[in-house]
Amino acid sequence: MAAPCLVLLALSLLLPLLLLGSWKRWRRERAARHVLVVVLGDVGRSPRMQYHALSLAKHGFSVTLLGFCNSKPHDELLQSDRIQIVQLTELQNLAVGPRVLQYGVKVVFQAVHLLWMLMWREPAAYIFLQNPPGLPSIAVCWFVGCLCGSKLVIDWHNYGYSIMGLVHGPNHPLVLLAKWYEKLFGRLSHVNLCVTSAMREDLAENWGIRAVTVYDKPAAFFKETPLDLQHELFMKLGRTHAAFRACADPGDPATERSAFTERDAQSGMVTCLPGRPALLVSSTSWTEDEDFSILLAALEKFEQLTLAGDSLPSLVCVITGKGPLKAHYGRLIGQKSFQRVQVCTPWLEAEDYPLLLGSADLGVCLHKSSSGLDLPMKVVDMFGCCLPVCAVNFQCLHELVKHEENGLVFEDSEELAAQLQMLFSKFPDPAGKLSQFRKNLRESEQLRWDESWTRTVLPLLMDT
Repeated sequence: MAAPCLVLLALSLLLPLLLLGSWKRWRRERAARHVLVVVLGDVGRSPRMQYHALSLAKHGFSVTLLGFCNSKPHDELLQSDRIQIVQLTELQNLAVGPRVLQYGVKVVFQAVHLLWMLMWREPAAYIFLQNPPGLPSIAVCWFVGCLCGSKLVIDWHNYGYSIMGLVHGPNHPLVLLAKWYEKLFGRLSHVNLCVTSAMREDLAENWGIRAVTVYDKPAAFFKETPLDLQHELFMKLGRTHAAFRACADPGDPATERSAFTERDAQSGMVTCLPGRPALLVSSTSWTEDEDFSILLAALEKFEQLTLAGDSLPSLVCVITGKGPLKAHYGRLIGQKSFQRVQVCTPWLEAEDYPLLLGSADLGVCLHKSSSGLDLPMKVVDMFGCCLPVCAVNFQCLHELVKHEENGLVFEDSEELAAQLQMLFSKFPDPAGKLSQFRKNLRESEQLRWDESWTRTVLPLLMDT
């Protein structure tokens, strides 16, 4: 009688332990194929982190992407059954109290909220974090990783303190505190990625952080846009923006005509209109690191040249994006009295933006890195569409824009105006410099994000 009781007692003690062990093993296996991707910003305006999520999903990981959902991400992200998007709550700026107090309240709220949201997620093998913004997300993600056994991967896009320095000045106490915090907690990560070799060297020399350069590469959907899709895009944009509408109605009411293209009523064939405007595109986050007064001054000089009789086309300039300085520059644009230049500032859906880049004649980039160590991803996307670029110069731009090969580099509005005059002279000239740059881009090896990620990031994860 005693023996069966002992057996039952032993089983009653061992069974919970076996179940607990099985449960923990199941959790470890689940965690090994799960990744948290954290963006303390708008997911829809964080393409590199969207690409990380897509690449992780394509390699068999389940992904939870946490961030603000102010704009729509790419459809591919939304349609993936391996990616779950979790919305973080964004605390709007407080209207009372000193600025330091407002900032402190915002940081404390974000820290508590992010900690709560991460702790409710299932365990993950890795936490991918975009920096900046890193305050307070680096410390919170590191703490969660310590509790849950996750390895922290920081993708350094820039330095947060240097962006704060554009607003407050480099010696402001908040900026110095942010720099100390970034350097301290940045060293606690397991894997560090960065966007340029210059940033990799700076992280090693001045921060004691060993990072791997992962250059931005265009996604597969950034490519030249076929003429029929160009026409559909122009007709769509023409409903809300006059710059895309035809100056004169076609003779046949059944014929569709935009400012750039025409679709024949009988054949359905799309052709470019003779004497069409040139299409110049710039994209921006409307922040302090992009001075659009340079472009506006260059456009004024360009108009003066066209009115003086130079062989130059009329110009449609499209500046797309959202950000804090959009209203300011909108007022400046409204004060201009252009005759041969039209400027519009639409916000495009994620699916329309690649189509616009693939339809344009020239891209202009005014991004001037706050640290001098990051590169504008908008130029990467333009190159993916074989779109030549004029870019304002800064420290490490040569890692992306090769002057006189895939575009031009300028220092000020006078130099940009001269480049626009040269590139658009006798437009569209198949033997001109603009066509040569496009040909060079077509002939160069266009390594795409997926292939680059598989070569660089995936081995790092496997090694850790």
